Amino acid sequence: MPQGDKGAYTDKQKRKAKHIEEGYKKDGVSHKEAEARAWATVNKQDGGGKKSGSGRK
Repeated sequence: MPQGDKGAYTDKQKRKAKHIEEGYKKDGVSHKEAEARAWATVNKQDGGGKKSGSGRK
């Protein structure tokens, strides 16, 4: 999986990141920085990209 690929994230995590990103943009943060902060927040809250199923903590 190439760096930056969001394929390991669930749809819910992707929606969450998009919503967070829009909030940062509204506060005047650049697109690139808003996206980076949004994914960092999702990773912090959810422990990174995971699919639900067996073996999930």
